Amino acid sequence: MLIVTTDYISGKKLETLGIVKGQIVQSKNIGRDIGASFKNLVGGEIHSYTEMLSEARAVATRRMVEEAEHLGADAVIDVRYASAAVMAGAAEILAYGTAVKFIAE
Repeated sequence: MLIVTTDYISGKKLETLGIVKGQIVQSKNIGRDIGASFKNLVGGEIHSYTEMLSEARAVATRRMVEEAEHLGADAVIDVRYASAAVMAGAAEILAYGTAVKFIAE
């Protein structure tokens, strides 16, 4: 499955199948939250949250691809990510794009 952030794929004619998305709300455990609170006092990167968001993006992307595969897509174009804090220590990640099929010329 080809995944791109552009709204085209060079050299390919595309048939639009529709919007696809993948979504996850993820949180860290209380032990990591306590450690992050201490890091917040002194500043710097909070590695446990960076890791959490990276894992969440991977899951959201995988879910988006699965939805595109279900539609019979060859690629997802114009891929974007959105995030939002749901509550302290939890974030929503949304991956979305347009599922397309390659048209033989």
